[in-house]
Amino acid sequence: MQTFTANQAKTQFGQFIDLAQREPVRVMRRDRVVGVMVSAQDFEAMRAFYANRLQHTLVESASHAQAAGLTPDALEELLRDES
Repeated sequence: MQTFTANQAKTQFGQFIDLAQREPVRVMRRDRVVGVMVSAQDFEAMRAFYANRLQHTLVESASHAQAAGLTPDALEELLRDES
């Protein structure tokens, strides 16, 4: 992964975005990573991956809750409890 300082990213923005179309580019400020620029295509792929992972986790959690006896009525009762 290539690295640009924040100042380099600003002054060489054309080169910065061209490179980001090919691979992620790390941005550093004061010797720490402050961001990573990726192509729109890579960003959408990551977003879809994490959305799919979240959906899988929700389905799995619902399955475990149902197996443990958490019915829709029991859930409603828990949510209604104001203690």
